[in-house]
Amino acid sequence: MTNRTTVVVRDAEARDWAGIWPIITEVARAGETFAMESTPDEATMRAQWMTPPPGRIVVACGADGAVLGTANMYANRPAQGSHVASGSIMVAAGARGRGVGRALVREMIRWAQGSGYAGIQFNAVVETNTAAVRLYESEGFVLIGTVPGAFAHPGRGRVGLHILWRPLAD
Repeated sequence: MTNRTTVVVRDAEARDWAGIWPIITEVARAGETFAMESTPDEATMRAQWMTPPPGRIVVACGADGAVLGTANMYANRPAQGSHVASGSIMVAAGARGRGVGRALVREMIRWAQGSGYAGIQFNAVVETNTAAVRLYESEGFVLIGTVPGAFAHPGRGRVGLHILWRPLAD
């Protein structure tokens, strides 16, 4: 049985960067789920992750207030594509499998519905990230397609990138 964690998802504040940055560096170093430099520049990543309004950045915190995960949310494309939301989710390795990712996904769905988006599209979910794929599918996302060999996995070579979609009620 999975050990669930009490998770509170809230809007990120500037002070939360100290908890977000170690998660980003951990994910980057592993090189298995995001197309990014293995040793990213902190200033560059902060500018990329801390999405300005009308986008949103959230953190998932444990009972002690420690940042266990983070997500950013935004329009998938500008102008004619701005009615579709997108985003990215990262969870600290030590917090995976304990409900943190699910809390972040559900918050993204709530935000997108409340913001009037028609749906959420994830453009690049690494096919070997089966835990994330299972989570997204359990929350109503469907696999639209896979771009073969589009991600250079450090241990498995070139693997596919899934495109996932979740329609939202008007």
